[in-house]
Amino acid sequence: MSIRFDPMESRSSRSVVMMCCVLMLMIAAAAHAGEQEAEECASPMSIEEACRGASETHHAVAYDHCVASLTADPRSSSSEARSLHGLAMLATRMAIDHATSTVCKMDDLAELEPEDSSSPSDARARFEHCLEQYGGAADLLRDALDNLKVRIYGTAMEQLSAALGAAESCEDAWKGDEGNIPIAAHDREYGRMAHIAIGFTHAAA
Repeated sequence: MSIRFDPMESRSSRSVVMMCCVLMLMIAAAAHAGEQEAEECASPMSIEEACRGASETHHAVAYDHCVASLTADPRSSSSEARSLHGLAMLATRMAIDHATSTVCKMDDLAELEPEDSSSPSDARARFEHCLEQYGGAADLLRDALDNLKVRIYGTAMEQLSAALGAAESCEDAWKGDEGNIPIAAHDREYGRMAHIAIGFTHAAA
């Protein structure tokens, strides 16, 4: 008994198989998109909720200051800032802004100091120390932001924590002259925002 090969039937079968494969891929893609959308929508987070959580787990985060600082930033109205992950990135960006503005302020003040003083405790030497600390902190914060974008929270936490040391080290340089720290307000505000970024990142991890 011979079996007759029908090329038309073969082509038809291949077409059916290809259509089934395409349909399966479309269904899988739709399911994956649905899972991503569900993940994004499953945990919306307001600034108030995020700040409350951070203040409860990190004593250095003050709830009222956290809410006021973030809501005052125009970027807080973006869609990105509606999740804890997005708020962690926003707080890190704000910490970068504070570090940069502090560097600019110190640079201006350092220019006003005389260059002929050789004492390591003079104001110019202190400014130079703080400039170095904050310059390094800004780089660390940018690296932390890059890691946050790809959700590598552990490394981002380490970098944020290391960047926090800039404020402490700068304050140490002015010990013995606490009543005359020209960048005290900048230093304090940077420290507060860095702590908020750490609190949000820790919660998002």
